[in-house]
Amino acid sequence: MADTNNLLIAFGLTLFAGLATGIGSAMAFFTKSTNTRFLSVALGFSAGVMIYVSFVEIFVKAKTALTEALGESLGYQVTVISFFGGMLLIALIDKFIPSFENPHEMQTVEAMDDPEQAAAYQRRRSLFKVGIFTAIAIGIHNFPEGLATFASALKDPQLGIPIAIAIAIHNIPEGIAVSIPIYFATGSKRKAFLYSFLSGLAEPLGALVGYLLLFWLFNDITFGVLFAGVAGIMVFISIDELLPAAKEYGEHHLSIYGMVVGMAVMAVSLLMFL
Repeated sequence: MADTNNLLIAFGLTLFAGLATGIGSAMAFFTKSTNTRFLSVALGFSAGVMIYVSFVEIFVKAKTALTEALGESLGYQVTVISFFGGMLLIALIDKFIPSFENPHEMQTVEAMDDPEQAAAYQRRRSLFKVGIFTAIAIGIHNFPEGLATFASALKDPQLGIPIAIAIAIHNIPEGIAVSIPIYFATGSKRKAFLYSFLSGLAEPLGALVGYLLLFWLFNDITFGVLFAGVAGIMVFISIDELLPAAKEYGEHHLSIYGMVVGMAVMAVSLLMFL
């Protein structure tokens, strides 16, 4: 049984890392719903964050875990299969997920006389889906990340502190990735903050479930498959949802600039804690 003090420190560090998502969530309180140029940059920024962290960090960690457990060749193959499996999973969810609206509301939209009003509604619905899908992907990502933070801090609290800080920095732009599209879709700052904040709570939840259950089941193979799948999910969402939406709401170059800045922010956060 681990030392009680170490347990408390490990849970505290994991909670701190997860709640950092709330800093990004609060971005919804400092923008205006009419600022579509900001929305374009923010969506591009979110795509850059997710693409960079998926390829540079998550995919690499998955490959390392799987190659150590299965060998160089088979481990790499399983990593690639899991990556594209994540893409396939989110594509199927995207295709078959029920509409967020109820039938009466859909009939109301179809009956709209003003085509511009109907088109604006469809754009809001699309943005809401972007935000929800991003929250799900980040929540899945944060779950094993919370377990990893907790396990590191439990083994060595001094090692857990820089890991928790690095993950907290990562979680700030992830909070932005969820809150901004939901705010622009609903006009509700409360909903934007809530959905984004909840995605960050998957971090301490991962630590709790890991301690109660998964320490007996979790190994390099399950970790690697899950992480590679999450990388695929995040890349698919970025390409299929975030970047097209960013381009729709502003000039083409604004979305690209936002994407590059998002990648740079994630790169710096990684370099700070090498």
